Amino acid sequence: MRTPDIKTRFTILLACFALGFMIYGAWSIKLLREVRVTGPIYDRIVQSKDLVADILPPPEYIIESYLVTFQLQASSDPAEQERLMQRIQALQAEYDTRHKFWLEQALEPELKQAYLHDAHTPAQAFYGVVQKEFLPAIRKQDKEAATAAMARLHGHYEQHRQAIDRVVDMANKRSATDETAARERIEAASWQMPAILLLSLAAGVGVAVHILRQLFRQLGGDPAAAAELADRIASGDLTAPIRLRPGDSSSLLHAMQEMRDNLALIVSRARSATEAISSASSQIASGNQDLATRTSEQAGSLEQTTASMHGLTSTVEQNAGLAQQANQLADAASETARRGGDVVSQVVQTMGAINASSRRIADIIGVIDGIAFQTNILALNAAVEAARAGEQGRGFAVVASEVRSLAQRSAAAAKEIKELIGDSVQQVVAGSALADQAGATMQDVVASIERVAGIMNDITQASHHQNGGIAQVHDALRQMDAATHQNAALVEQASAAAQSMQAQAGQLVDVVSVFRLNDEAPPARPVATSPAARPDVPRLRAA
Repeated sequence: MRTPDIKTRFTILLACFALGFMIYGAWSIKLLREVRVTGPIYDRIVQSKDLVADILPPPEYIIESYLVTFQLQASSDPAEQERLMQRIQALQAEYDTRHKFWLEQALEPELKQAYLHDAHTPAQAFYGVVQKEFLPAIRKQDKEAATAAMARLHGHYEQHRQAIDRVVDMANKRSATDETAARERIEAASWQMPAILLLSLAAGVGVAVHILRQLFRQLGGDPAAAAELADRIASGDLTAPIRLRPGDSSSLLHAMQEMRDNLALIVSRARSATEAISSASSQIASGNQDLATRTSEQAGSLEQTTASMHGLTSTVEQNAGLAQQANQLADAASETARRGGDVVSQVVQTMGAINASSRRIADIIGVIDGIAFQTNILALNAAVEAARAGEQGRGFAVVASEVRSLAQRSAAAAKEIKELIGDSVQQVVAGSALADQAGATMQDVVASIERVAGIMNDITQASHHQNGGIAQVHDALRQMDAATHQNAALVEQASAAAQSMQAQAGQLVDVVSVFRLNDEAPPARPVATSPAARPDVPRLRAA
């Protein structure tokens, strides 16, 4: 079965709307006839109100209260009188309640004056006489007072009744006027609603026709033709003809024509670009292969250089160790020479002390020699005096002779000791000079050894620095080797990516070849391959 076009669908839609409007209008007219004034529903409502009004006395009309006063006057039963008194109290309460209700209602001024003032004033007076005169007289069983109160009640009731009659007449006139106005409005609505319905239906049909024309103008043709054109473009056929109305430059079909032309231009450019990409990717793959070979050769050279630097590092480390040992030996020799210099300095100091002591001993011997000389002189003097003394001085002469002999011996011994001390002092002076020379020589030796130790320390530090520099060079070579290997891996990845790009460019050429352009033969249907070799292209198939 052929699917109806959009115009037929819109016609069916308009018919459905028209049928719905007609059903709605008929139902509305039927409903208006049922609920209109004097209609069946309205008549039932009025009938129910009339029935209630005929059965129950109205609360705002005091006729029932007036009747209860007659019953109270005629009754002699206290219980009956109490019941009737309660009844009149209830009637008064109902009257006051309804009066308050009507005070809040919006009524015409004349009706409000007659109902809420003219009828209410005698009613208030009526209930005032009942409460102040009539009921107290009934309780006291004072029939004369009750009769007099009834006479006044009758006057108030008549005034109230006359006012109520006027209110009823006004209310009846008001109801008749309202019924007439409602009837006229419903009768007017009875012909206005069909007219409005027809106008609405005509306006709806006109708007629908206008929308339909606008839709066809925007589409540029039937939607089925646009769908067929879209299917052909989706299938890759970019040569499908498009028929446009003269001057059509904004419709959907015109936009689809521009889309087809632009898509054909894009496909043509894409074909050229994919071919260029395929050629460039092939060249990139070849260049990456050459670069990978050279990078591998460079990696081998770096490995050899790294091995040589490793041997040089071992040699430098060995030299640094030997220099450090020599430095330690120089430090030990310097320390030993320093200790020898200290000992020589101590010897020089000791020789100086001995020289000073020898000189002091020489001085002491000189004193002893002087004492011996003086003793000898004294002995000579004593001998001279003993000779003068004769026999008495002979013993003293002997003593003086012995003293002189001892003095001479002391002088001879002191002279000999002085000579020995002189020789010793000369030898000590010579030894002190030699010790001074030895100390100066030891200081020169210590200074030379310290200079040698400093030079060896500098050599050791230079060896350490050289070792550190060679280690840094070794690390740099190792990093260069690692970077070279990484570069080789990256080059291989780039080569693989270039090959993959070349394959994808070939796939893109196959995909673009699906589109059929003007002056081209229909392309052959591509052979189905695996998903990895050929990506899935949605809604693109060979023309």
